[in-house]
Amino acid sequence: QQFRTVLNSSTLLQIDDQVNDAPKRMEGKTCDCRCTEEEDRNKPTYCVTDVPPWYLCIILAIQHYLTAFGGIISIPLILSEGLCLQHDSLVQSRLINTIFFVSGLCTLLQVIFGVRLPILQGGTFALLTPAMVMSSMPEWKCPAWTQNASLVNTSSPVFIEVWQSRMQTLQGSIMVASLLQVLVGFSGLIGFLMRFIGPLTIAPTISLIGLSLYDSAGAKISSHWGISAMTTALIILFSQYLRHIPIPVPAYSKAKKLHTSKFYIFQIMPILLGIAVSWLVCHLLTICDVLPSDPAHYGYLARTDVKGNVVEDASWFTLPYPGQWGMPKVSLAGVFGMMAGIICSMAESVGDYHACAKLSGSPPPPKHAINRGIGVEGVGSFLAGAFGTGNGTTSFSENVAALGITKVGSRTVILLSGVFMILMGMLGKIGAIFTTIPTPVLGGMFLIMFGVITATGISNLQSTDMNSSRNIFIFGFSMFTALVIPNWILKNPDFFKTGVKLVDQVVQILLTTHMFVGGFLGCFLDNTIPGTKRERGLLALDKEHLEDSSTTLGTEEIYDLPLCITSCFSSQSWGCYVPFYPWKGNRTQYSSGDNKPQSKWNEDLPNGKGVTEDIYL
Repeated sequence: QQFRTVLNSSTLLQIDDQVNDAPKRMEGKTCDCRCTEEEDRNKPTYCVTDVPPWYLCIILAIQHYLTAFGGIISIPLILSEGLCLQHDSLVQSRLINTIFFVSGLCTLLQVIFGVRLPILQGGTFALLTPAMVMSSMPEWKCPAWTQNASLVNTSSPVFIEVWQSRMQTLQGSIMVASLLQVLVGFSGLIGFLMRFIGPLTIAPTISLIGLSLYDSAGAKISSHWGISAMTTALIILFSQYLRHIPIPVPAYSKAKKLHTSKFYIFQIMPILLGIAVSWLVCHLLTICDVLPSDPAHYGYLARTDVKGNVVEDASWFTLPYPGQWGMPKVSLAGVFGMMAGIICSMAESVGDYHACAKLSGSPPPPKHAINRGIGVEGVGSFLAGAFGTGNGTTSFSENVAALGITKVGSRTVILLSGVFMILMGMLGKIGAIFTTIPTPVLGGMFLIMFGVITATGISNLQSTDMNSSRNIFIFGFSMFTALVIPNWILKNPDFFKTGVKLVDQVVQILLTTHMFVGGFLGCFLDNTIPGTKRERGLLALDKEHLEDSSTTLGTEEIYDLPLCITSCFSSQSWGCYVPFYPWKGNRTQYSSGDNKPQSKWNEDLPNGKGVTEDIYL
């Protein structure tokens, strides 16, 4: 009887608790369902080690190529002005072929031996800025006669010596500066450096890359304001207003047979579409002889026949090779300028690795993977300098963002995209075609691209407390000073003279490189002015990486080296002393400078319904 009383009492208490807790449990279930649905939406359909169907691999590889197209092609076209090549379209086409070839080669190296994430490599604007500063120095300024197309004989030994000497100096400077990145990566120093590089350092550095190129964009836009405005308007229309509007295309699947499917063409290739439409308009205006045929008249550069017979003169097949422009030369001033760009590129790449890992469903990259990724990027920049792109390589943030759109994080797709870029770099006619893009069309594209680069830098401040007067002061002072000092020194180049020519060159290049001035001031002030980790934005980054590690679909094994390299040497005790080797012992793992718990493998992968069914025809 006592047992029954206790049982009945406990039962009543349980029932009472259940009734009282029912709303809480229902609320909890609703919240859990919402979280589960949100997690399912964010999970990639294909993870890093998965291999999608061959047709989907080809489609997505082409999409990644087209996403990187605008950023890669603009670098040699801007660089050609500083190399005195604005009237030699044939060499410009070879530069385009070379940068595509090297970008594809570096992509393969990064995915196979580097960080092992689906991340595409391409040219970097961080090295374009110091290159343009070098070209503005009195010793490297182009002779006046190279600016006049009627006076330029592209086959003349004098002209060839003018541009090749500048290219060789640029090559040597990039190759030596890239050794810093190789050293920092493979030695493991990147983890130490990232303790001092926070959002208040990265934001002004990246923003000033875009702001410093306003002069180049303005010169091209002013060649025909109407065509440039049309190009800008089209890119804005496609990328912002029409990006969620699908186009019905014929598709085939075993279940549905021949049917129509949705293809988000405006979301995938807005820049290419904007250039193509404006290019077509310029071609029609050229055929109808609406645009002036006199080079001295306004609007002449909008014609599509300005470059002459460059497409006919270009060979069908070309194979870029190291030293194709001659033996590289080293300039100490150029090396220091390039090192500033290399440091900026490294900081940006570490952020790209974490973003790529999150979007591809992988755990945060461990220390050895980040070290290897930065080291391989240094090797890529060295190869880019040796091949003669006039630039380096870095991870492309645009393609990382594309992973979030497609939900396909397979590195097989990026490997195939790298192969496509190598093949495109070997087709000489393709590079020649790109050189015929009218100047105002490029100006309209630059207006969008450089603006996005500037805003991308500022977006790094979202993790900081911008209500803090400390942070407002650091960012504002760094940005404004980085605009004032380079501008004043360029107007007064003879003010700073030590009597030692080499020292004068080094100081002038560093102080006229906007991103170096802004990045240095931001780094110095952020690390010396007292501030909490939350205020500086470091706490938010740590929390984000911790959350990433608990919602992933894979283990750190995806970062192991290929070809059984890891398993063959895993038993060797010396592995723990190699910073870039994925040793299986108890070595501390790195994730943004702190130890982070890693998640276990979740074998339940999404079925990918609706993604692999269709073949676009």
